[in-house]
Amino acid sequence: MTIAIRQLQTHFVGQVSGLDLRKPLTPGEAREVESAMDKYAVLVFHDQDITDEQQMAFALNFGQREDARGGTVTKEKDYRLQSGLNDVSNLGKDGKPLAKDSRTHLFNLGNCLWHSDSSFRPIPAKFSLLSARVVNPTGGNTEFADMRAAYDALDDETKAEIEDLVCEHSLMYSRGSLGFTEYTDEEKQMFKPVLQRLVRTHPVHRRKSLYLSSHAGKIASMSVPEGRLLLRDLNEHATQPEFVYVHKWKLHDLVMWDNRQTMHRVRRYDQSQPRDMRRATVAGTEPTVQQQAAE
Repeated sequence: MTIAIRQLQTHFVGQVSGLDLRKPLTPGEAREVESAMDKYAVLVFHDQDITDEQQMAFALNFGQREDARGGTVTKEKDYRLQSGLNDVSNLGKDGKPLAKDSRTHLFNLGNCLWHSDSSFRPIPAKFSLLSARVVNPTGGNTEFADMRAAYDALDDETKAEIEDLVCEHSLMYSRGSLGFTEYTDEEKQMFKPVLQRLVRTHPVHRRKSLYLSSHAGKIASMSVPEGRLLLRDLNEHATQPEFVYVHKWKLHDLVMWDNRQTMHRVRRYDQSQPRDMRRATVAGTEPTVQQQAAE
């Protein structure tokens, strides 16, 4: 069976059929998927009952694995997963939903904010691949926003204003906006701000996109209030319904997205019920501040 892709939203998102992710991809299939990612920015695969090892093997067709550590306040001894996948569930090491006052639970609520994975790292992530192992019965949809279409829709004056702006990104900013403000000295060092371009150019098709995230709390050349107002305006613009796709999870769905071209967020769900979601993350290859948006 050959790969077929059906577009799900006006601007982006492709639903893929004809691939069984339990089996290794051929080089041709890997090129076809990567080319589809360049075009659609988000790919949806239904009915993929895969193991952690199969999920990671699929991800490694597209680059190196990003280290799963560094984006959480969970101590390594308390990790539920040992496979190199990122645990984006609401479960503790005992397999039960985290307590409502759990520090990990409170920190993880930041995933409900619009963001781009690992924009808080000096070299941010390329692709994320999220597998639904247990689907929560209430809520928990994931929304994606096309940052290319959002950039294209800006007026020329705004495009000129933001072309060369650089932002500071930190997990302390995104979590602080929800009232999570207590960090150890080690965490403060781990989450110290990094610089990212506000406008990125895709390395293949050269299309420009906004690089926004709730982790962005400051624009380097502006006062904090002025920069945050601009970022707020851009986020409101970029997450209008016309640029957004809502994914309603089914068991064994795998959704893959390009963090260079999209933003996403999970919606609130019943935290007393288990939700087991596991993410493989493909590392980026260079800092964004070295990329020229004007090319």
